[in-house]
Amino acid sequence: MNRVVWSFACFYLLEVPFLDSALASEVKRPSLGVDIISLNEKWQLMNSNSSVSLSAEVPGCVHTTLQRQGFISDPYYRFNDLAYRWISLDNWTYTTSFSVPTHVRGKGKAVLVFEGVDTVSTISLNGVTIGKTDNMFRRYDFEVTGLLKDEENVLQVWIMSAVTYASQRSHAHTEYRVPPDCPPPVQKGECHVNFIRKAQSSFSWDWGPSFPTLGIWKEVRLEVFNSSRVLSYTTSPKYDSEHSSWNVEVELFFDVFVASKGLVHLSIPLLQSEAEFQLSLTPGQSKKSFVLQLNQSVSLWWPFGHGEQFLYYLTIDVNLEGGETFNADRMVAFRTVELVQEPIPSSPGLSFYFRINGKPIFLKGSNWIPVHAFQDQVTTDMITILLRSAQKANMNTLRVWGGGVYEQDIFYSLCDMYGIMIWQDFMFACALYPTEKDFIQTVREEVTHQVRRLKSHPSVVIWSGNNENEAAIATDWFNISVAARPLYVKDYVNLYVENIRDIVLQEDSTRPFLVSSPTNGVESEKEGWVAKDPYDPHYGDTHYYSYYKDCWDWTAFPRTRFASEYGFQSWPSLSTLSKVSVSSDWDFSSNFSAHRQHHEDGNQQMLKQAELHYILPNSTDPVQKYRDTIYITQVNTSPLSHTMGTLYWQLNDIWQGPSWSSVEFGGKWKMLHYWATDFYAPILSAGVEDKGDLLIYGVSDSHSEKHNVKAKVKLHSWSSFNAVCSLESNVTKIKAGGSTLVFQHSISALLMQCGNCTRRSCIVAFHLSSPEGQLISPHNHMFLSSPRYAEGLQKPNITFTVKDTGIVQNFFVTLHCSFPAVYVWLDVDNIPGHFDVNGFLMLSKKSTVIFGAWRPTTAEEITANLHITSLRDVY
Repeated sequence: MNRVVWSFACFYLLEVPFLDSALASEVKRPSLGVDIISLNEKWQLMNSNSSVSLSAEVPGCVHTTLQRQGFISDPYYRFNDLAYRWISLDNWTYTTSFSVPTHVRGKGKAVLVFEGVDTVSTISLNGVTIGKTDNMFRRYDFEVTGLLKDEENVLQVWIMSAVTYASQRSHAHTEYRVPPDCPPPVQKGECHVNFIRKAQSSFSWDWGPSFPTLGIWKEVRLEVFNSSRVLSYTTSPKYDSEHSSWNVEVELFFDVFVASKGLVHLSIPLLQSEAEFQLSLTPGQSKKSFVLQLNQSVSLWWPFGHGEQFLYYLTIDVNLEGGETFNADRMVAFRTVELVQEPIPSSPGLSFYFRINGKPIFLKGSNWIPVHAFQDQVTTDMITILLRSAQKANMNTLRVWGGGVYEQDIFYSLCDMYGIMIWQDFMFACALYPTEKDFIQTVREEVTHQVRRLKSHPSVVIWSGNNENEAAIATDWFNISVAARPLYVKDYVNLYVENIRDIVLQEDSTRPFLVSSPTNGVESEKEGWVAKDPYDPHYGDTHYYSYYKDCWDWTAFPRTRFASEYGFQSWPSLSTLSKVSVSSDWDFSSNFSAHRQHHEDGNQQMLKQAELHYILPNSTDPVQKYRDTIYITQVNTSPLSHTMGTLYWQLNDIWQGPSWSSVEFGGKWKMLHYWATDFYAPILSAGVEDKGDLLIYGVSDSHSEKHNVKAKVKLHSWSSFNAVCSLESNVTKIKAGGSTLVFQHSISALLMQCGNCTRRSCIVAFHLSSPEGQLISPHNHMFLSSPRYAEGLQKPNITFTVKDTGIVQNFFVTLHCSFPAVYVWLDVDNIPGHFDVNGFLMLSKKSTVIFGAWRPTTAEEITANLHITSLRDVY
């Protein structure tokens, strides 16, 4: 689905020489006498009244199958999310048949394993019901010993409409309401998603469509064995501070049919460390733990930008007395993580920052949402392109947001390789939840499964219980009466503290756990887990959105300890939208533009915010005006100043529509993502106006190294390429892991000193250099008044030439202009790739940028497709 959009991603793999290692981070081979029969691929799919019947693939979902077979067109096209609503309202049945080899049928125990069913199903084998599912986030094992036939076996999975199920569960909950009932009408979604354990955003969100999927979304297999099988295994490197040494705890989870004994051998060859342990297994399910003491020092795993990401192979060999064996390899890494919440001298509240390997690390990154509405369509290529884009923007952290899915194994393996830390939410978001016994039980199974699946990854640095649910109660999102509030707080504590937190602390002692985000952290705990104000900037993490305040006013932003969500909306490029629209849709007032916008008043908010500082596009050509309006919404996105962590909302898109993302569906970078490469640079300069003074700060996210720098400042007139005047600060040492004032000057005095400059006729450009004059920060600039009032700003008349660099798929694009140009934006339509710089201030007659393509192309093709826009070109 939309596969052509992502076809370029494979070229990113050329930059990932160790991808095979990531894919092999957990290699488990059939053993311990276990025979595994895959039941993927060929199934039959039928709806409730048999009017639709067609072949299907597993893993997969109903929507994907219907499109693949030509029964429906692209669900993302125009208004198809509404046209295809009937699919999610129907019940569907998957059926397959299989035979079991003779040598397998005689074994003692047979188990059908479903790694993921979406979501509510009844499963039968040869006409006998073997079990039910109600949670897409957990694995299900059903014993089928004695049900297998000598010849054909028929396996059937009846899947109930998630929408119907959620509605029935909600209406059955009569004692008190569990809000919200339905999403806002602008989202065009389904109701009661909080009553079903599936991706909460699948019923709609303010950035995505409503596709309540149904299907078998992960693999299915039959496991047959005589004595035992390994269900899963985990590795937990731990630092022994008393002895200044490392060890690795290995946990093996067994399903035992016949008691047996044997040996477990653990080894990390590169560290010349190995050990052997006695193993005794008794019937039933059990966990066995072993600790491998390391014989020598290790190389640590560091976040991107702070050191290398050393990964070591650990081998596990299990040998039973009966001759059965189990062998596995896993990549392990050595790092510690601490969440520091302690008093700050001369400041109210507590700190909130992360120490990795004992060093304070500034977390910089974004929030990750589902890559696609149909999870079976998410490929390794898609994940790779997004993670590499994050790393190229100097990010070291992504928050896997709690309204989507726990990501694929390859996602976490690649993050281990790239040094991208993961803030991992559990999948609860923006709602209150029921606490019936069966709901709590399936959540407990979900959390146990996911913690065991993910805790071996060094990239995962924190667990968080939910997204915004503490804030929902504390700030009364759902109009709960004062008398009823204690009941909801009790349910909240029951679910997130007494169950989820309890399980996480039992299963994983190596990383911190937060009950919610945003939260006041330990202060919330003191206040009974629901703080009076979870948005208090003096504690924990905060989420901040304000669409009506001036986004240029930096004083309006909270000076928070850790900003884990903030941002502004923008529209994706016309080349991205054109894949799911027609030319009559290309108008901001079209039905399509209104339909695609799932945030109340979102389109008007973007234009009103832009109009504060820019003249809105006024081309008489409708398509050009639409393209220019898209451009102005991207210009208007704005980053937040540094604290001890900033994760802007959001990195990626689930479909082609307006959102807060910096990367469009398909992988194309928006202007915000190019800017992120600068504002997340290891060392940067940041300028603000405060009480009439121009202040320029040097900001470093190094955890140890201090830098001697000086600020170089120039004032440029809009009507000339020559600097009106130049200034230079004294050499200043900027502190590690913080910001240091390096330049301060009265703006009025500066304008008077330079002469021929006013706030409206000039712009300030600046950067940091070493004492010897070497550039050490990205170039930056600051407007002294809104560009809409700029005097002397003229159409720059930009022309260009494209030339092959001689490096595979890299091209020089040389720009020439007649006047200084603001926010110069290069767009090559559907040619996948990115520029080394984009959305920039051009203060010289000539500038050359590099375009790196992600598929074979030519200078001629780039020339034919390149659009160049600057701020003055749109009016």
